Amino acid sequence: MKKIVFFFTVTCSLFTLGQNLPKGFVYLSDIDKTIQKEVRYFSNNNFIGKRIDGYHKNRVIITEKTAISLKNVQQVLLKKGLSLKIFDAYRPQQAVDHFVRWAKVLKDTLMKKEYYPNVRKSELFKRGFIASKSGHSRGSTVDLTIVNSKTGIALDMGSPYDFFGEESHPSYKKSTQNQQKNRLLLRNIMMKNNFIPYSNEWWHFTLKKEPFAETYFNFPIN
Repeated sequence: MKKIVFFFTVTCSLFTLGQNLPKGFVYLSDIDKTIQKEVRYFSNNNFIGKRIDGYHKNRVIITEKTAISLKNVQQVLLKKGLSLKIFDAYRPQQAVDHFVRWAKVLKDTLMKKEYYPNVRKSELFKRGFIASKSGHSRGSTVDLTIVNSKTGIALDMGSPYDFFGEESHPSYKKSTQNQQKNRLLLRNIMMKNNFIPYSNEWWHFTLKKEPFAETYFNFPIN
């Protein structure tokens, strides 16, 4: 049977107050205020070097089912003096389109040294670092790490978030023992709470049986 993919688009004006999310979506802070966040695509600190289309506020939007599972993870970590820190969650399709446009401008390599020093920009599509669709746009995929709950200092995972290279693979052989331990801590606790890890990125997890498995949303983050 041919798989059908739906696109869900709404205008910004409907969401300017940050209240009318599509049914099944929530602001993560409404479910758990203790989870820390640093939405990288709302800032200039990302692989493009500028704020990404669709990110109008430093807020985390996610499906309600995913938010509840993240809250369960957080409750375990808090007992250890640790906390989740979110880099990205729901990602509008317009942001993905921004990535695609940027990848085609080969001379724009502002952040190459920090995010993809060993990869030619012309190879980003072929090597799967950039794609025309993202699971994030379905609302149940999250990018995150673990930090000290009091200081906010992140555990050493061996590579920065969004680093394009084999160093970001969870099973990277040249990681130190401590880095491997930290990655395993994150991976195990997420898997125990119904998340599926991604083989190329230590920070990337998707909820099992995600509620919108065939729908790619495009409402902005307000």
